[in-house]
Amino acid sequence: MEKRREEGEGLCLQVQMFGGFSLSWGGKLVSGSKKTSESQFNYLMQLLLHHRREGVSRDMLERVLFEDRDILDVHHAARSVIYNAKRRLRAAGLPDLNYIEQRKGICYWTAEVPVWEDAAAFEALYEAAGREADPERRLGLYLQACRAYTGEFLPQQAAVFWVAREARRYRNIFCACMEEAVRLLRASQDFPQMRELGNYAMSISPLSDWETVTMEALVAMGRYEDARKLYNDTVDFYFREQGLRPSKRMMELFNKLGAQMEHQYDALDDIQRKLSEGQADCGGGYLCAYPVFQGIYRMVTRMLERGGQSVYLMLCMVVDSKGNPMRDGQMLEELAGRLEEAIRDSVRHSDAISRYGKGQYLVLLMNTTRESCGVIQKRINCRFLIGRQRTGIQYYVNSVICHPHGGSAIVDKGRG
Repeated sequence: MEKRREEGEGLCLQVQMFGGFSLSWGGKLVSGSKKTSESQFNYLMQLLLHHRREGVSRDMLERVLFEDRDILDVHHAARSVIYNAKRRLRAAGLPDLNYIEQRKGICYWTAEVPVWEDAAAFEALYEAAGREADPERRLGLYLQACRAYTGEFLPQQAAVFWVAREARRYRNIFCACMEEAVRLLRASQDFPQMRELGNYAMSISPLSDWETVTMEALVAMGRYEDARKLYNDTVDFYFREQGLRPSKRMMELFNKLGAQMEHQYDALDDIQRKLSEGQADCGGGYLCAYPVFQGIYRMVTRMLERGGQSVYLMLCMVVDSKGNPMRDGQMLEELAGRLEEAIRDSVRHSDAISRYGKGQYLVLLMNTTRESCGVIQKRINCRFLIGRQRTGIQYYVNSVICHPHGGSAIVDKGRG
């Protein structure tokens, strides 16, 4: 940012495309308001300034400005937008020039008014890093490029065809910069900086699995509990925001945590005490993250090979008044929280519970019977349903057996 100012604040048009649009001249904002009256000016400037080298055809410009609106003389309407844009730029203090030149049906931004654009600067850093042979300088350029990407390209115009194409291209470049920077940081064992980079990527591009970069760095630094906490928080966030389960990449890294964790020598009594830490709350079922639940399930299926137990897997799902699964919204979050409490208070201490998706919970019912599953469902309903509440719970129940292909055909689709 400082470098951009040193290049001559007020001598070039400052254009922000990442994370939102703004246009500045001489340190003063020319455009950046969300007022609808500015939309055509913004669309024109975004298109022209981003394609200032190759220009924009008149047909494309008119298509972006007016979309499918029924305008009698679209050429006249486009000339009016360009005329008003020039007046606005002059009023903002730009030199009195012909800012938008037209040659052979192509519109160009004038070369007499230089432009600094964050998207172009980001791409230039990426290209420079690819040409750099020295590993240290190469890493520095990739890190600069990563930091130069400050959000999606024109997120407010994500539905516009040219914006969507460029947003995807810049997202791919950011991923390439991240992957190369992480590779170089890993090779140099600079894990503190790798952790900072992962945190930045998480904040700038959420729900993109960049948490794995931070997790890997934490493990390499020996901060195993921080890595586990990050994983659990991430899984909960993905479930809460998108109803997503952990990706294969995240699951693989989580499974490696156990293999990479190293502890100092301890007596067995001390080890057992550490394993039991955090288990003071003995009320209700055991609420755990999905990977932990998956491990418990796999262990139980192995134990069943010896016989003598009956175990059931139950899926509890919040549904609307018509019996359809609820997909999103604040109400679903509130109902999911109530469902979690109802389940935890309705099952035994030996039963495991895990959130599986938005408004969905898995329950592993240990050493029970098919009839007892129905009793538990009634307990959950009593704790969940209030007054004339129209939403409810739909249940699916499978017996757990040690067959390699999964549960039996005993399924209950009862509704609470």
